[in-house]
Amino acid sequence: MTDFDPPRALVRRLVAEALAEDFGTLGDITSIACVSDDQTAVAAFVSREEGVFAGSALASETYRQLDVNIEVKWSARDGDAVDAGMELGQLSGSLRMILAGERTALNFLCHCSGVATLTRRYVRAAHGNASILDTRKTIPGLRGVQKAAVRAGGGFNHRESLADAVLIKDNHLAVIGLPRAVEQARARWPGRMVEVECESLDQVAEARAAGVDRILLDNMTPDDVQRAVALVEGGATIEISGGITLETVGAYADAGADFISVGALTHSVRALDIGLDIL
Repeated sequence: MTDFDPPRALVRRLVAEALAEDFGTLGDITSIACVSDDQTAVAAFVSREEGVFAGSALASETYRQLDVNIEVKWSARDGDAVDAGMELGQLSGSLRMILAGERTALNFLCHCSGVATLTRRYVRAAHGNASILDTRKTIPGLRGVQKAAVRAGGGFNHRESLADAVLIKDNHLAVIGLPRAVEQARARWPGRMVEVECESLDQVAEARAAGVDRILLDNMTPDDVQRAVALVEGGATIEISGGITLETVGAYADAGADFISVGALTHSVRALDIGLDIL
């Protein structure tokens, strides 16, 4: 297991569910009809475009659950940059099972590699001046997988769940004042990071005075970020969120943000084009 792999139990569960979904009640009736049960083959996963590879643990588990005699050898590792036409790994064994697992394995590989690829683009666009974070805007049930792919792309994970840190947002502040919210969070969860979402420079000053660990600047301009950074004077780390794009992330990083969180890494990513070719 690498730092880019999702939890093993999650991988087993997701693959089992995906195979059950794909096989229906009779399995791959096309391969059963057209391929003899003793026919073997070698096949290769091939990238059709440039990107970043991720999701190998899920593809390997797909074939482990289908047929433990299928051998999977990867020539690319999660986090590797890949080019169009590059061979990523090979399968050898039962042709019927190779074909039966093709779509399930590719669905995982294409999606995870798409997340990793987009993350790498954001990381590069930030010029090393800020760390790129994911969010909880993930596909339900796939959070651990998507967050592993973000790591493969060079990004970092924000909260895995609501229990990981205190994040006081606008809807919390609508029912309780900022200083009181921070005070209660510190009392209830000592030692946990306390972050407050701020929509104005007045709120930034209030959060700084309350002694929060991190200030989340929501939907502010790069100029506003510069003013907020000067206002905080290193008293808390600064995170930016809200509609950050590849075209604007550099300006926000240059403005002094420590972290930039991007929901698009997981909620609207385009799959990387990867295919399986029989050799």
